[in-house]
Amino acid sequence: MTLLPKVSSQPTPLPPQPGPRLHLATVLMLLGIVGAGAIVAAWFAGEERITLVFNQLQMLQNQPPMWLGVPMVTVQFLLAPTVLLLLVAYGITRLSPRPRPWSRSVVVGILLILVMRYVLWRCLSTLNLTTPLNGTFSLGLLGMEMFGLTASIIQLVLLLRVRDRKPQADHLEQAVLSQQYQPWVDVFIPTYNEPDFILRRTVIGCQALDYPRKTVYLLDDTRRPEIKALAAELGCQYLTRPHNHHAKAGNLNHAIRHSSGELIACFDADFVPTRNFLTRTVGFFQKPTVGLVQTPQSFYNPDPIARNLGLEGVLTPEEEVFYRQIQPMRDGAGSVVCSGTSFVVRRSALEATGGFVTESLSEDYFTAVRLAAQGNEVIYLDEKLSAGLAAEDIAAHALQRLRWARGTLQAFFIQANPLTIPGLTPLQRLGHLEGLMHWFNSIPRIIFLLMPLAYSFLGVVPIQATTREVLYFFLPYYLVQLTVFGWLNDRSRSALLSDIYSLVLVFPLAATVLQAMVSPFSKGFRVTPKGTASQRFQFNWGLGWPLVLLFGLTAISLWRNLGLCLAAGWGRSYYTLQSKGLALGWIWSAYNLIMIAIALLILLDVPRPDPQVWFDLRRVIKLMPQVPGTALERTWWGVTTQMSEGGIAVALTQSLDPPLAPGTAVRLEIAEDGLQLTGQVQTLDPQGEFPTVRVQFDPMPLPQYRALVETLFCRPGQWKRWDSPGELRSLGLLLKILLRPRLCRSYDEVKALPVAQV
Repeated sequence: MTLLPKVSSQPTPLPPQPGPRLHLATVLMLLGIVGAGAIVAAWFAGEERITLVFNQLQMLQNQPPMWLGVPMVTVQFLLAPTVLLLLVAYGITRLSPRPRPWSRSVVVGILLILVMRYVLWRCLSTLNLTTPLNGTFSLGLLGMEMFGLTASIIQLVLLLRVRDRKPQADHLEQAVLSQQYQPWVDVFIPTYNEPDFILRRTVIGCQALDYPRKTVYLLDDTRRPEIKALAAELGCQYLTRPHNHHAKAGNLNHAIRHSSGELIACFDADFVPTRNFLTRTVGFFQKPTVGLVQTPQSFYNPDPIARNLGLEGVLTPEEEVFYRQIQPMRDGAGSVVCSGTSFVVRRSALEATGGFVTESLSEDYFTAVRLAAQGNEVIYLDEKLSAGLAAEDIAAHALQRLRWARGTLQAFFIQANPLTIPGLTPLQRLGHLEGLMHWFNSIPRIIFLLMPLAYSFLGVVPIQATTREVLYFFLPYYLVQLTVFGWLNDRSRSALLSDIYSLVLVFPLAATVLQAMVSPFSKGFRVTPKGTASQRFQFNWGLGWPLVLLFGLTAISLWRNLGLCLAAGWGRSYYTLQSKGLALGWIWSAYNLIMIAIALLILLDVPRPDPQVWFDLRRVIKLMPQVPGTALERTWWGVTTQMSEGGIAVALTQSLDPPLAPGTAVRLEIAEDGLQLTGQVQTLDPQGEFPTVRVQFDPMPLPQYRALVETLFCRPGQWKRWDSPGELRSLGLLLKILLRPRLCRSYDEVKALPVAQV
């Protein structure tokens, strides 16, 4: 099969670099690193005052406050608080299966108390400062842990203000449906080298919107004659410009100057809206202060992580946590993130702020920041009203995430910095701070991966804690947090699966974060490839070699720590502070080894032989051979099992007698939609209760193709949510994947699987 054209990998021209803020942010970061390094170097060199300070701190660690002491009771009594809190947390999640204001407040309150209790114990009782080597690792681990806990505390505080706009949308859309409020809407579709078959379905989907006062614009930033012809064929407006300055932001700003609608809706080249997108969003603009309405991104194909693990339809897409937990949380704080597609913005508000921000790769994010700083409301409607293509392989997935990281971190170097721009409230800045901190989490994650190696190869024990202390201070926080993790994020991700997702790109993401803080504008905008195909398994060595190396070192560390643990158990004289940390090191190494192994499986891209997206869609079908006057002249009825733009699979409700041979021309009628199509029989599977026929469609005229696209992509309410597996089921899935990875399936098994499930 010939591969479809890929998106050009050439970056568009770089935006102009801003001034002095670049130097200030970089210098502050470097000063912090150099200062910490100088203190550590002085400690290793034996500098008297530094050594004295750390010796005194170690004395305080050895004599913690009385209230941090563990009660002198049996282990059963030490476990009692954990069991009680687990019962309370579990009971709340049963009484309120979905978080409500009262249940969320109770759970968040419990977690905040437990996390503060844990933080005090870690800071005042567990540090090992006996030697410079131990102290450096111990303080470094504490710092990384406190960074992550700080971000968690901010999230917990913001979760108390989650907003749900659906009831408000139900009320406001009545004015739109009754035509009392129907401002003119310009629909923008920016494109840079995406294949025309992807653009065709997007334009048709935008034209199918149930909203009469609209104009659809195709914004071609590559000036392709075939795309201009496509726009003419479909009957939409075509805009281009003589250069590509400022990438997507420049393309959108150019379109603003050549259009006049009161509102602007924007969709990426691969995103198709449902018919009710505008009726559900436009009503919010009846309030003059509303500047932008963002909706979630949905995807009509599985992301590469789910696909490579063989868990399509089981694992929720990676973005689900963001759109089901983070965006509603940010809506309550007034710090909603514009995600670049599937949003509507008020033209007057956008023009008053200077248009889309051109200083950063994340023009969408900073445009929303600037709108909010000017007093406009940027709100979030948590309804799946559009769907697009997720990154189709792990390389494209990485390219997309690294671009997001670099673009967001450019906040520290531009005027639209949400932490300093005038006009935002402290609560809004707190919401944006949580988002900026998210991208730095890759650095602590690497430290957590490397720390068990220090146990084994350097003899370092960064945490000094007894089993009783762990049971009393750590276990209650950890188990309660694990119990409510998926509940708080609306069942979009379990803690175990979240750890896997963060591990896959941890090394390139950490490198990107550091590079962005030193040279934030060194790379331009690169579009994520879409509409590609692949015929074979392919391991991504560019992303995988650090994990392969770490897997080997962790396996050696696990074996070494296991041997030391056994030696510590056999020889009581060896049971010193050194041996107290070995059990934790062994458990830590085992956990990391399993996680790294699964991450390596994710980096093995499975074949994607068919670029078409197949949907699990049920429709009644009338099938008739196009051979009049023969024995085949009869009608069969059936139900679709899969549909795509290129073909259909039908389970017939009666036997095929005589059978339909491959290559037979047939005519199909989709009863519910009144759509008639023609095609050729590809395969016939007589097995099972009902025979299944797979038909490849013939080239179809535009009216039929429009109807097919609307059936597949534009039905209101068609993009459903499902819950991610809980912690125990996630553990079972991960172990099953290790025992029988996707690689062990035959090529035919992989090829037969549908690309998407809806």
